[in-house]
Amino acid sequence: MVPSHSLKGLRVLILEDEYLIALDVEQLCRDHGAEDVSISRGIPDVPEGIPTPFDIAILDLMLNGETTLPFAERLHARGVPFIFATGYADATEKFAMFSGVPVVGKPYSSEELIGALVEATNTASA
Repeated sequence: MVPSHSLKGLRVLILEDEYLIALDVEQLCRDHGAEDVSISRGIPDVPEGIPTPFDIAILDLMLNGETTLPFAERLHARGVPFIFATGYADATEKFAMFSGVPVVGKPYSSEELIGALVEATNTASA
């Protein structure tokens, strides 16, 4: 069981084009202590400030037919933790360059998603 406040104080970015899924994930993150949660339905909507305006990101692999892999590469290069939460979780070759980045397959449980976020955060701070 994941502690109820395991995301305490974190700013979370959700990149998800399915609106209802994004809303569910937003509430889940808030329920687990996230300080701020932002939803973007496409990569052009994501703020690119320095410092990054979020502490961790949840990426769907495909947004409206566009891959999020280039965005994931930018996050990886900056040392910003992220996870993939996607219906393409079995496409392991797509995630090969991101060893150690958790991949959660849809449909996922609350415990799986929060556990992956905690894992990514702990790995980044180690």
